[in-house]
Amino acid sequence: MNKAIRTLLIGSLTIGLISTVRAIGREHDGDESVGAVFIMNNSVEKNEVIAFGRAADGSLRESGKFATEGRGSGGNTDPLESQGALTLSQDHSLLFAVNAGSGDVTVFRVRGSGLTFADKVSSGGSEPNAVAQHGNLVYVLNVGGSSNVVGFTLDHDHLNQIHDSTRFLTTNNSGAASLAFSPNGKFLAVTERATNNIDVFAVEPDGTLSAIVVNPSAGPGAFSVVFAPNGAALVSETGAAGAHNGSAISSYAVLANGTVAAISTSVPTLGAANCWNVTTPDGRFVYVSNAGTGNISGFSISNSGALTPIGGTVLGTNPSGATNLDIAISSDGKFLYTLNSGIGTIGIFAIRNDGTLVSVPSAAGFSATSGFNGIAAN
Repeated sequence: MNKAIRTLLIGSLTIGLISTVRAIGREHDGDESVGAVFIMNNSVEKNEVIAFGRAADGSLRESGKFATEGRGSGGNTDPLESQGALTLSQDHSLLFAVNAGSGDVTVFRVRGSGLTFADKVSSGGSEPNAVAQHGNLVYVLNVGGSSNVVGFTLDHDHLNQIHDSTRFLTTNNSGAASLAFSPNGKFLAVTERATNNIDVFAVEPDGTLSAIVVNPSAGPGAFSVVFAPNGAALVSETGAAGAHNGSAISSYAVLANGTVAAISTSVPTLGAANCWNVTTPDGRFVYVSNAGTGNISGFSISNSGALTPIGGTVLGTNPSGATNLDIAISSDGKFLYTLNSGIGTIGIFAIRNDGTLVSVPSAAGFSATSGFNGIAAN
């Protein structure tokens, strides 16, 4: 009798333990990542990408560090002065990382919030600081020395430099800060900070580029360019030197001959040092990162490419001293992330249906003013 009771008790305890383990397992499954955010340390000794799993509520948890097998430029705050130092492929299966110190580009395969090293190739120039990809074409921006862009074909997860694809910008040390393909892949646009130009190249059938078409920026301080899904080119402007909260954003139509026609000209962000911008996947909104004032401004994008401030324009604020640099939006369009170089965190904001932002607790990820550059999200 006692033996039977002990057997029943042990069986009950075993079932209870199994149920508890299963419950814990279910709870853990509910916390599994639905996406990822990647940032780059840009270390001059060992460049690495730090990966974070993204939960359904937008919160982040570090999942690993992955060596690029190259060297960054080092520095303190925004040493690369660019947008696109980390770039996800259109299908988010690959991540491209620049190694400004060693003059090459690394390709990672992306699986959830994990990365696998796939390839590393010479950038074809000096101090690469940004990458753009469209289909099987990848172009790298080299800001050092004779500023140029260099093209590569993408063969699965490997890059092969295209013969005679190097195109020089308007001047050496042009301060080139970003490059982007138009949604149809017919044009590549490049911004030059030092000359305040927007360069446009037509993409030829063999992947090379046409001669450069130089367009002056509508406003001072052209920094980054992205394309909205409707084809409008959106350019962040830091504004005139010494202006109080003088940053702005302009939108352009790219014409068949490579010239640009302004749609919305220098719409104020009501912040300072707007250098980066990003659109939502559905193309309804564009957000800008005002590093000088530590906040985020937002604008709706009409079918024509015209920009209209959302609400009071400034929609989200990071902690004092954040110096939020590059900016990214999750692939589902639900969350916006900022690289807060000044305090070593990743700012997190939920995106409402009307385009307004709601602050989510930030994620700690790196040492303040340690030279990090580049952020990407899926």
